Order: sequence, then C-alpha cells, then structure tokens
Amino acid sequence: MMKKLQKLGKALMLPVAVLPICGILMGIGYLLCPAYMMGASVAEGLGYATSGIPYSVGFFLIKAGGAIIDNMAILFAIGVGVGLSKDNDGTGGVAALVSWLMITTLVSAAGDYAPGLASNETWAVAYSKIANPFIGILAGIIGSACYNKFKSTKLPDFLAFFSGKRSVAIVTGVVSILTSAILLFVWPVIFSVLVTLGSAIANLDVVGVGIYTFLNRLLIPTGLHHAVNNVFWFDTIGLGDLGAYWGGESGIITRELMGKNISWSVGQYMSGFFPSMMLGIPGAALAMIKNAKSDKKKYAMGIVGSAAICAFICGVTEPFEFAFMFLAFPLYVVYSLLYAIFAMITVALGFRAGFSFSAGATDLLFSASLPAHAKTWLIIPLGIAAFIIFFLVFDIAIKKWDLKTPGREDDDQDGEMKIELANNDYTAMAKIILEGLGGKANVTELDHCITRLRLEVKDNLLVDEKKIKSSGISGIIRPSKTAVQVIVGPKVQFVYDEMKKMI
Repeated sequence: MMKKLQKLGKALMLPVAVLPICGILMGIGYLLCPAYMMGASVAEGLGYATSGIPYSVGFFLIKAGGAIIDNMAILFAIGVGVGLSKDNDGTGGVAALVSWLMITTLVSAAGDYAPGLASNETWAVAYSKIANPFIGILAGIIGSACYNKFKSTKLPDFLAFFSGKRSVAIVTGVVSILTSAILLFVWPVIFSVLVTLGSAIANLDVVGVGIYTFLNRLLIPTGLHHAVNNVFWFDTIGLGDLGAYWGGESGIITRELMGKNISWSVGQYMSGFFPSMMLGIPGAALAMIKNAKSDKKKYAMGIVGSAAICAFICGVTEPFEFAFMFLAFPLYVVYSLLYAIFAMITVALGFRAGFSFSAGATDLLFSASLPAHAKTWLIIPLGIAAFIIFFLVFDIAIKKWDLKTPGREDDDQDGEMKIELANNDYTAMAKIILEGLGGKANVTELDHCITRLRLEVKDNLLVDEKKIKSSGISGIIRPSKTAVQVIVGPKVQFVYDEMKKMI
C-alpha cells in the first residue's frame, strides 16, 4: 500500500509544481486589489478603490492565478492519469479527463434527473461540491487503470478502429458512469456525516476550534473539508463565521443552528490558521530541505521552498501539502495536529483575523481594517513559535521514521547519481538483464525512475542476480517477492528503451 501511495505522490508532483507561482500571482493581485477580496460594498465603505490601474492590474493577476488554482482538481486528474499509466502515456491523461468530466457532470446534475435525491439540502450541497481534488485523483486512477488494462485490446475487424489505445477512453467512460452512480449515494452520506459532526463540535468553543481545524487539514486530500467548512465558514446551516466577519459583525454573536442556539466569537474559526499557514509551513519546508539527500536539496527547495513562500503570501497551502501527503502520510497527520494545537492557542489568546481567500499575509493585512479584528500583533510571537515547532517536529519525525519527503524518495539513495557503468553497450546490457530476469515471458511490468529499472516478475525463482550483475550494472534490490529494482544510474533511460523494444 505504501508503495502505491508513494507512486501516487510522485504522479502529483507535475501538477503540484504549477501551483506556487499561481498563488504568488494571486497574493500580489490581492495587494493591488483588496476590493476583490472584501467585496465592492465593503471595500467602498472602507475607502478602498474599486477602479483604476492598480485595481485592474491586481484583478488581472488574481484571475491569472485563479485560472490554475480554481481548476487544480482537473490538473490532478490529468497528472495522475499520466503519472500512473505505464510508459507515462498521454492516453492515460485523456482517459482521466474523460472520467473527470463524466463524474463531475453526472453527480452535480443529480437534481435534474434525480430530484428526490437532491431534495435534501445537505445532499444538494454535497452534489455541488463534487468537483474537488479527491474526485480529480479518483478520475486519474480510473483513467490510468483503464489504460494499463485495455491499451492492447484487440477487437474484431469491423471494430478494429477502436482497438488498442482508442478503446481506453470508451472503457473509461463506462467505468466512470458506474462510479458516478455509486457516488450519487456514497458521496452525500459521507458529506452529511461530516456536516453533522461539524454541528456537534460547534458548541465546544476553543476545543471545537481545534477539532474543526484538524478535520479541515486532514480531509484536504479527499476534498471533504468542504463539508466542515460549510458548517463553520458559510451560512449553509446557520453559522457562517466568514460572512459575519466580512459583514462587519464583531464580538460574541448568537444564531440558531440545527434548531439550537449557538454562540461564538466572530473570526474564531478563521484566526487559528494564520500562524501555521504563514510561518508554520516555512518551518516545515526548511526541515524537509535540511533532510533532503545532498544531491537533491535544490530539488526539494524548488518544490517545498516555493510552496512555503506561496503559503506565507496568500495562504495557498496545497502546493506544500500535496508534495508530501501521499509520500509520508503519517507526517501529514502530525501536520494536521500541529494546526489544531496552534489554532486553539491562537483563539484562546484573543487573536482575531479573517479571510475571504485564505490565511496568508495578504488577508491578514486587509482583514485588520474590519471591526472583529483583535490582537493581530500576536502573529509575530505566534508565527515565530509555529516556525520553530513545525521545524523541530518535522525534522525529528522525518529522521525517526525515515519518511520519504521530497528529496528523500527511494530513487535518490546516496551515490546512485554518480554511478559509472562498466558497459555502455545499452542493447547488450538490456539483453543480459532480461536473460537474468528469466526472459521476457517472466517480466510482467517494466518501468524506470531516475536511476533504476523497476520490474515485476511472475516467478522470482527464475531471477539470476549474478547474470544481471554481469551486465555491468551497479546492484540489485528485491523490495518484495515479485519486485526487482536494477540500479543502472543516470543513463537508465537508454537501457530501459532497449529492454522495452525486446519485451
């Protein structure tokens, strides 16, 4: 299972790499155009411009970044579809897009063809939230699985045009229709459970803030954080902290929630995110960079370093979170717990700030002009504490559990990038390796990473390690009964290409 999660995490690296620049663009845009964040009526009341060159430039940058951020789930679908497909074939990406379009269209339109199902208000909201990262990843898995299974399908002559790769999208469509039918019943039930849970913890004051914050972070990979957000941030069932804050309310207010009165301090369900997003994530990113392999520190810095800047400026955390949540899920649970702890401390100390986008420096700056803000100077000590604690916890956890955070993946073991092959005849090498694996009939899967051939074999007893090593390769690793990894070095692509021809 861990091997599959790590493979999924690597497949997400391509779309994740696009996100930081988008978040930075949006952060600059919000600085130039705060009225977009506040809403025109609030902005005009506070004296902010709603027209002019800075406003137009800021609006332009916000939309430029939002074009990608708002469609992140589609990027995940295509990225996973290509990344999990054998040979990283683009057909898997097309199939994933087909699956995404099928599922999101069919489920979101449930009210049109199944009004009975959508008559429940919570179910209707669930259907409207189907276009999320979890469904994107699911679509990618469906598309890649259909490609891997049906890419070599042979049909009768009168249907020959649809043979092979052309059959993949068709099969994917059928599978996605069946998946959509299941999701019509499963997705809103899960969503409803989380809404009910959110309602139950709303009266727990600071402890409730911690539980909510933990669930908010933990559920991001599934997209189900929207369910608890709808309870606390929006007025879906009667609370609506975000609307109250930007509507100019302040102090303790009381509303009816699920037939009961609920009281809370305006901003308490948003304030706790600021220290962790602004400075906790940079601390965690520094720990990842520190623990990266020596020849991969620049790679780690590019992935998590840029993501940390993005989180500080405008609170876009997905580039950081998706960079490690599947590679090192236990660390992601710890990360969610740290958020919860800092949220409780922040709210208990009386810090109040709000956001309309996310808890970054930009929202902190402009939300401070509204009545509910309080003790925002605490972001300095709280942020410094978050930076230190996140750094220390991540540093200790990565070392103690040997977690595969960016720059520490199995592909990047010490010395492999410096391997010099004893033989540069790649065709001869591939032939000897294939013979040592028991011949092409014994190889069920062939892939490669930066330095290794990664193979699956039918019968491990047919593998002759001595024969394989005679080809001039550096070494062999046997992670499981059927898995074989042949360490070739940076020129692995050439050996892979020759072996692929032979198979």
